[in-house]
Amino acid sequence: MFAVYSATQRISHLIYFGLFALQHRGQESAGIATSDGETVTVFKDLGLVAQVFDEPALAGLDGHLGIGHARYSTMGSNNWDNAQPAHRQVGNTSVALGHNGNLTNTAELAEALGVSGATTDSDLMAEGIARAVNDERSDARGLEMAVMEVAPTWKGAFSLVIMDQGRIVGLRDPNGFRPLCLGSLSDGGWVLSSETAALDLVGAKFVREVAAGEMIVIDANGINSYYPFERVDPGLCVFEFVYFARPDSQMYGRSIHAARTEMGRILSEEHPAPADVIVPVPESGIPAAQGFAAASGIPYADGLVKNRYVGRTFIEPTQMLRDQGIQLKLNPIPETLTGKRVVLVDDSIVRGSTTRQLVTMVRDAGAAEVHVRVSSPPYQWPCFYGMDTSDRSTLIAAQMGVDEIRDHIGADSLGYLSLDGLLSATGVSDAGFCTACLSGDYPTEVPESADKFQLERS
Repeated sequence: MFAVYSATQRISHLIYFGLFALQHRGQESAGIATSDGETVTVFKDLGLVAQVFDEPALAGLDGHLGIGHARYSTMGSNNWDNAQPAHRQVGNTSVALGHNGNLTNTAELAEALGVSGATTDSDLMAEGIARAVNDERSDARGLEMAVMEVAPTWKGAFSLVIMDQGRIVGLRDPNGFRPLCLGSLSDGGWVLSSETAALDLVGAKFVREVAAGEMIVIDANGINSYYPFERVDPGLCVFEFVYFARPDSQMYGRSIHAARTEMGRILSEEHPAPADVIVPVPESGIPAAQGFAAASGIPYADGLVKNRYVGRTFIEPTQMLRDQGIQLKLNPIPETLTGKRVVLVDDSIVRGSTTRQLVTMVRDAGAAEVHVRVSSPPYQWPCFYGMDTSDRSTLIAAQMGVDEIRDHIGADSLGYLSLDGLLSATGVSDAGFCTACLSGDYPTEVPESADKFQLERS
């Protein structure tokens, strides 16, 4: 997600470049909404940011404020209707919303609103806000008052950028499951972004992270901050450090790259391997492999080449696309692998199919042994807070022990980083993390089962 408020710059272009820097967070669809003070204009479509937008499309998005979104679906199908920003026009009020996360009380919200046709939790949020603005608020603070009114009815994970004709609202749920940060522009404008790395691309200066449970309102008068929720212990998703975030971003004031390098160093101590070469799985496995190599003294080398025009296989919406994706995404370098005892370092094993193909690929390229090391603990529990892993039956570590997984993926040995090691590697373990997918310890009430398509089916 990315949002900009500026009286002097071309908003659509800034948002485009911001989304381009955040493309790794979602690759199914992209959209931008802007306002000139009177009209909210929305343009969205299926595809990557560079596929959806060209100069004519951006030229039609005039205004001094706007929001953008690149989607990774965790609720609802991958279709045009579910692309974001979600938009609602109720009376004279026009509301657009971008959402990162997942609500856990979607069915209850749909019933309370009496909505038919909504297919995602994001649609329900936009609908609730628009109704609250139109029905009960007519003054200039309508949007922020409406958000403060309806947001406490939402349960689960939500980092949001919301706009009407004249203001932008940034909001994080009380636990702060998903990230959001604030940046400033040289002309006095403001930026909201899912990650700090996107600020650099548009020339914005990092100001601070939006706090868990905080609502930021940006309008012509500047910035105001509110806390519409009861305070709880913060719990940023630990997988932001493991996988989701760009290595050049910072969260909790800590470099993601430095944390991942430290994960590899600790992993080498917890699970050493007799080997000739350390090989990363690009891209998110690279820092951990560098840390493993530095700590173990085993040489580091690139053994897999990534096709940079193929997306992230973990967040593809179907298993078939994941399986095809890994074959298109990586190719081995036999000179690095032939006759070698290889330590293959990856950030995680979720479903197991990708890792199994990688081990086979490395063996076929001539490796004598393949020792897999993973810079996170076994992923055993479903996530209900913004990852598409709500079906536990698809998680390999929920069905098999470590030795069984080793045999299934065809590795000579397998070692996972411990949870204590992972939290220590972040350097900010006392800041608060959600580790539910690794520990089964959920910080909020969650449904017994989740159906990604529950609204569509109903």
